[in-house]
Amino acid sequence: MLNIVFIVIGIALVLWGADRMTDGAVALAQRMNIPQIVIGLTVVAIGTSAPELFISLISALKGTPDLAVGNVVGSNIFNTMLIVGSAALISPMLIAPSTVKKDIPFTVVASVLLALFCLDSNISRLDALVFFILFVIFMVYTVRMGKRGGSEVEHESDKDYSVTKSVCFVALGLACLILGSNVFVEGAKNVAAAMGVSDAVIGLTVVAGGTSLPELATSVVAARKGRSALAIGNVLGSNVFNILMILGITGLICPMQLSGITRVDIAMLMVSILLVWLFSFTRYKLERWEGVLLLVLFFGYMGWLIYNV
Repeated sequence: MLNIVFIVIGIALVLWGADRMTDGAVALAQRMNIPQIVIGLTVVAIGTSAPELFISLISALKGTPDLAVGNVVGSNIFNTMLIVGSAALISPMLIAPSTVKKDIPFTVVASVLLALFCLDSNISRLDALVFFILFVIFMVYTVRMGKRGGSEVEHESDKDYSVTKSVCFVALGLACLILGSNVFVEGAKNVAAAMGVSDAVIGLTVVAGGTSLPELATSVVAARKGRSALAIGNVLGSNVFNILMILGITGLICPMQLSGITRVDIAMLMVSILLVWLFSFTRYKLERWEGVLLLVLFFGYMGWLIYNV
């Protein structure tokens, strides 16, 4: 019962925090004349990826690398199928041409590298160094492109916060997101562990779902408010950070030997991002039916995992 209470409290904190952070981030974009896509790809994505970083690093250090990598792979699948699918179902998502031509391909490259590095069931320090170097390149590229792409700013916010208030909202929202996710994961992980589920499956499902709550809440709230650039930017930025930053830092500190991550899991990771890329080419828009298809595939994959347990 206590674990169930933790789960409920965690979800409540995450939803409230996502609302505060979305308002603060959009207000900052308006005040600082920065495109919302850049805010989504940097500030929001880094903040909402913090739970994955914490869980993966601690898992690797404690000798459960399958949980660490499963968390990243599972979180990215949650992001591109469950979150993008849910956001598109709520409101069709307009996607900037630069996102389709530059940001999504970077996410694809990161996913392909992860798939290649997992072929030998080992993520070495060299692999992790490659990830981290690419992460630095991605950050520099994102900031520079954001400065050049000022015409793509969506400045139609109904919130007119000062810079100080906006920063406070972002900080408060991030704190609630991280705290709420950790409370949720602890409660859910205790329940799953008591059922005798493997580290890989726990990472791909319970932990990935819990640590993806910030992305889910933030993107759904952003989509509901008509801020599709922030919603899709949050997902893409988080996916890149999950692979390049989290596995980069974790692998540099503690190289990982994998045993429970299967080719089906990696294949679903690739299929999910390629589908989002394909759908984005159709008039630079994700329709509701495309969101439904992503959700059907996601729940089919979750069903396959549970069946094989």
